[in-house]
Amino acid sequence: MKKTILGELEELVLLVVAASSEHIYGVPVMEQLQVHTGRTFTIGAVHTTLYRLEEKGFLSSSIGGATTDRGGRRKRLFTLTTAGANVLAEIRAMRESLWQSIPEDKLRLLGAN
Repeated sequence: MKKTILGELEELVLLVVAASSEHIYGVPVMEQLQVHTGRTFTIGAVHTTLYRLEEKGFLSSSIGGATTDRGGRRKRLFTLTTAGANVLAEIRAMRESLWQSIPEDKLRLLGAN
């Protein structure tokens, strides 16, 4: 079976959505990315990634209600799909397998031992 490979930002966005206890929209995704990575992301890059993951079937979205604090605009809310959960599990297993294959002496060099 062919493995699914995601780009770094795709994987990070998918993880943020998976970690959310509720449906989540672009701004909180961007904020969580910045908190966890210490890097700056534009909202455009986050939205593009969310839509790409939805096209791939890893996320689904719905439109939330209009709010006054957004000038009456509605939010697009994202949630993880079963396919998204499966691809995250696949990526995690692959990464753990790669870490397990590193010899002990090299793990010490990496400070991971």
